[in-house]
Amino acid sequence: MKLILALLVSSAAAFAPSQVAKSSVSLNAFEDELGVQPPLGFFDPLGLLTDADQERFDRLRYVELKHGRISQLAFLGQIVTR
Repeated sequence: MKLILALLVSSAAAFAPSQVAKSSVSLNAFEDELGVQPPLGFFDPLGLLTDADQERFDRLRYVELKHGRISQLAFLGQIVTR
């Protein structure tokens, strides 16, 4: 009986709201770049651009476009060869 009661209490605690501290980090350096959306603003979840300049931002954007184009060609090649 104690085991069942303990399981019920522990399962009820799993659905209780947790205390989460809300923090806001915004980078104002790149807020006016192309692709910034109003609900999120500048989205950098990994913090790759915390101390970056415009040259690093432009290089990372270029590399992201290049990798996207390569993956699109790889997908097309996979579909064509089947």
